[in-house]
Amino acid sequence: PALACFSDFTEMMRALGYPRLISMENFHTPNFMLVSEVLFWLVKRYEPQTDIPPDVETEQDRVFFIKAVAQFMATKAHIKLNTKKLYQADGYAVKELLKITSVLYGAMNTKGVEHVDLSEEDSSKFKFDLGSKIADLKAARQLASEITSKGASMYDLLGKEVELREARTESLARPLEINEAEKVMKIAINCVMEQVQKTKDMLNNVALDEASLEAKIEKRKLELERSQKRLQTLQSVRPAFMDEYEKIEEQLQKQYSSYLEKFRNLTYLEQLLDDHRRTEQEMFE
Repeated sequence: PALACFSDFTEMMRALGYPRLISMENFHTPNFMLVSEVLFWLVKRYEPQTDIPPDVETEQDRVFFIKAVAQFMATKAHIKLNTKKLYQADGYAVKELLKITSVLYGAMNTKGVEHVDLSEEDSSKFKFDLGSKIADLKAARQLASEITSKGASMYDLLGKEVELREARTESLARPLEINEAEKVMKIAINCVMEQVQKTKDMLNNVALDEASLEAKIEKRKLELERSQKRLQTLQSVRPAFMDEYEKIEEQLQKQYSSYLEKFRNLTYLEQLLDDHRRTEQEMFE
């Protein structure tokens, strides 16, 4: 029965004009991408103007997609789908897909619609429309999250309205004194002027610090130039003891060569002595 069910599904999908070939091996293991693609194609086949988002990258997107398709088919075509079996995306999902394909296949046979393959131009146009809808869906989700956060903050602020209303009413009921208002305004103006003066002082200090740093940098540059000139002078002057040093270095090279020769001879003679002693020991034994 499972093989017959699957063969019926493949034949109906081929008759409906599905552009890809579907085999039984595709459903030996869960294949959600194929199931979501088939579902979306069937929904578009049933109603091309539907706005179900095809985004199935995350687990939340997949659950939302399955629920949206099931709700659409239940309201539009009166087809009840098992969302758990569809989410499994295996052989059990084929039976649920067969419910939709059977309705579409029966409608095609009733109306005498012939099999028409989708052209490459229509397919590319269809994919382009899907991409634009995916971008609109992401923007809508972002706006929905912002609306939720703004609504929560507004709810909190409205909760404080009872206390704030009393304070506001009390402030409005209090008679306004010109002298007191003038005093408060003068205090506020003085505070602002103090802040402005502090800012100006800080700017002046920054200018002074900048000038001081520039002077230090210029001083360091002059010291660097003097040091470089001194280094060049020292490199160009030949030390007084350099001639004697070169002569001693030549003598050292000769002494080292003589030392190596004597060391090799000594090592050879010691080896001969050891061989001679070993031979005498063997003869004695």
